[in-house]
Amino acid sequence: MISLYFLTIKKDGYYFVNPFASEFNPTSGGVVQQSFEITVGSGEIVKSPAVSQSTRKKISTKTQTLRNDKQKVNDVLGNPIIIGSVVIWRVAEPTKAVFNVENYKEFLSIQCDSVIRNIARMYPYDNMEDEADEKSLRGSSQEIAESMRKELQEKVIEAGLEIKEVRITNLAYSDEIAAAMLQRQQAVAIIAARQKIVEGAVSMVKMAIDQLGEEEIVVLDEERKAAMVSNLLVVLCGNKDAQPIVNSGSIY
Repeated sequence: MISLYFLTIKKDGYYFVNPFASEFNPTSGGVVQQSFEITVGSGEIVKSPAVSQSTRKKISTKTQTLRNDKQKVNDVLGNPIIIGSVVIWRVAEPTKAVFNVENYKEFLSIQCDSVIRNIARMYPYDNMEDEADEKSLRGSSQEIAESMRKELQEKVIEAGLEIKEVRITNLAYSDEIAAAMLQRQQAVAIIAARQKIVEGAVSMVKMAIDQLGEEEIVVLDEERKAAMVSNLLVVLCGNKDAQPIVNSGSIY
């Protein structure tokens, strides 16, 4: 038997279908025959058997969502991370979706896993301190998601699918290094906070010495100025509140 493809109906309306023809949809796994009647010479009416409607499968062109499972991959630095995504897609060409691939949904899922794994291995999870301008999975999620969409579109175009959007929905370090990376992030935050505290303390000490000298409230030699600067920095940069001590004697 020779099978011929005629067309894919995409518009509403009334269409004539040859009742003696049969349709084959690879996604349904069977042949769907049209039911018709034949009158034989004796006047007996013979009905051709019709295959159950459950074997029919229509190709929907509505926008659909594919939630990709979380998978463990290594970033460009070799750190294991957990990444998951969601894909917004639709069938743009039903003919290609039916005849070019065995199962277009499974085909899309496999290609999505491959693209996410390949793209994630090209970027670090987060920027290092000396590489602030480099793209990262956490800091440049929109740009990387767009790269995923373009690469995924190239891979599934033969299946007649249109990729509208790819979003990263889950991104985290793997369990085996999550604690160490958390300590690293905390250390970076503490250093940045200490740097701000020291900058503010130096500015306040300089302002105090300048005002004392300009208004001639007290005249200090270099040794006393150094002692004053040291005491003020200890008070301003310390983690705990300073305990005041009253000196009733001469500072000299």
